[in-house]
Amino acid sequence: MESIPQKQLISNWLSFSNFQLKISNELESNLQQKHQLSLNEFYVLLFLSEAPEKKLKLQQLQNMVGLSQSAMSRLVSRFEARDCGALRRHICAEDRRAIFTSLTPEGEEKLKQAMMTFHETLENTFSKKAVVEELHQLIDQLNENGTR
Repeated sequence: MESIPQKQLISNWLSFSNFQLKISNELESNLQQKHQLSLNEFYVLLFLSEAPEKKLKLQQLQNMVGLSQSAMSRLVSRFEARDCGALRRHICAEDRRAIFTSLTPEGEEKLKQAMMTFHETLENTFSKKAVVEELHQLIDQLNENGTR
């Protein structure tokens, strides 16, 4: 099997990243407009909703969302400053250094509303002929390079 030229690998990566970025920007825009949520804030609510007892250590959450410790702390602080009651912080009883963040019933409702927008945006995005064609071209390009 012949290796893929470096220039083609970079081109594939940039095409893939650009495609993903366009969709992320569309999601971000719609979530901000309709729910005053960033995409990362949406992910925080989503990951908390899927966690046992709807709570996670701040460190786990930052790894899942892909933010630094300070960025995650600021994100949770912004939620608290809005006084919307979506999240609650707790000190871990076993490890006083660890901080848990949990999803409240208000947060679950906010996520439920935002989830409709999220799904609607993805459905609209993937129903656009140009987006589907771009995705197929990208897949064909990746398949071509993988069979060399």
